[in-house]
Amino acid sequence: MLFNSQEFLWLFFGTFLLYYLPFFSSYQVKILILSSFFFYAYGQPVLLALLLFSITMNAYISYVIANHEGVKRKFLSTMGVVANLVVIVFFKYSGMLTHTFGFEDSGIGHFLMMLPLPLGISFFTFEGITLVVDVYKGHYGDSKNFSQKGFKDHLSKTMLFVSFFPHLIAGPILKANEFYPQIVSKKWSGIHWEKAFRQLVVGYFLKVVVADNLKDYTYWIDYPNFMLLSTTSLLVMLFGYSMQIFSDFAGYSLIALGLATLFGYELKGNFNFPYISTSFGEFWRRWHISLSTFLKEYLYFPLGGNRKGKLRTYFNLFVTMFLGGLWHGAAWSYAVWGTAHGLFLALERLKNDYLPTSKIPFVQFMGGILVFTGVTFAWLLFKLPDFSHAVLYLQNLSANIRFETTYDQLKSIGSITVYSFPVVAYHVRYLLCEKEFYQKVKKIEWVLFGLMLLLIFVNAGTKADFIYFQF
Repeated sequence: MLFNSQEFLWLFFGTFLLYYLPFFSSYQVKILILSSFFFYAYGQPVLLALLLFSITMNAYISYVIANHEGVKRKFLSTMGVVANLVVIVFFKYSGMLTHTFGFEDSGIGHFLMMLPLPLGISFFTFEGITLVVDVYKGHYGDSKNFSQKGFKDHLSKTMLFVSFFPHLIAGPILKANEFYPQIVSKKWSGIHWEKAFRQLVVGYFLKVVVADNLKDYTYWIDYPNFMLLSTTSLLVMLFGYSMQIFSDFAGYSLIALGLATLFGYELKGNFNFPYISTSFGEFWRRWHISLSTFLKEYLYFPLGGNRKGKLRTYFNLFVTMFLGGLWHGAAWSYAVWGTAHGLFLALERLKNDYLPTSKIPFVQFMGGILVFTGVTFAWLLFKLPDFSHAVLYLQNLSANIRFETTYDQLKSIGSITVYSFPVVAYHVRYLLCEKEFYQKVKKIEWVLFGLMLLLIFVNAGTKADFIYFQF
């Protein structure tokens, strides 16, 4: 169910109305849970059983861990992590592994290849892992409290924590110790209307006006569409896709934050203007923040982080990003994408270990150009999951060197430039937000929000799934 679909609007307004009616105030959690289950089951009803299984399993294991001491707790937490990994590997990667090892023609292989990919499985299994691990390590400070209140209460909170529909399909990835304390009665008077308005308007604008319009031109990147395009068009298309994937995912995240705000819940931001980054390390502190935080806390640190020498640090960065890339999709091209970023981070760390970081503006600017170029070329593996097609695209970049002359391609280049401009302006605004002249312009910021709201209604692109739904 898309956030910009008529079905979702009916679901949201119905839920919102019941949620704040005084008569239903004691049922707010149940209302959100039921709405979230309906939201998830709308497209794939049968897979609701998997979501319920995951929620119940993680709620039970975390509850038992909170009530045991010693070796049993460690064993249970280990089994909880393993169980979550088994679920995601079975449903997401069994087909890829079957194809890799050539078992497609066997009966079991055929069955595994036909398994559906449950929406949001990468997100809700990771949240299950955070719950189990944080309770075991004592990072969830209220674990004794929920053990005293009983399993039924803990299960109810876990259902809301995992299934809360604003973030269920594509994040941000939540942490139990940040979300559970917010599960209290909400009042209409407590709604932060301006914050929600800003988040929703910018989010919907990025998604339906920018991303959904850009997709109508970046489709040229698909094989074999790109084969006859010139180098100029190939580069512009790739730039456009970089703008599109940001707008699509950042737009989703802002919509999720805005919807959560309307229900009285505060979710952490998932993006912090990543395309201004002057290093790859900074990029990953600004892009998909909830995932990069998860990888750092639950994979990079357990591997040893930077505490076991320089060589081990480079290796840990490499492995973390390789697995982070594989998390994105059941194709080896995503692993290559992660490997590329792991290599970027390792080389950058190697450089920083032996050369001081320059504060010269020009050097930082060139560093930003290098980071954006590396990130943008790496996105090609998202658009072309077949690795051979990505290689062919790069080959055509050097083989088709000429100026574009066809009207259709000139039109595409112009349209990509127009629809990419808001993303560029969005980042430039952030860079200028402390400048005195911007503070003067900010006084008429409401005009920009009015314009964005107008464009959402009159210039929305054709509806399309969020790119990260496939992960």
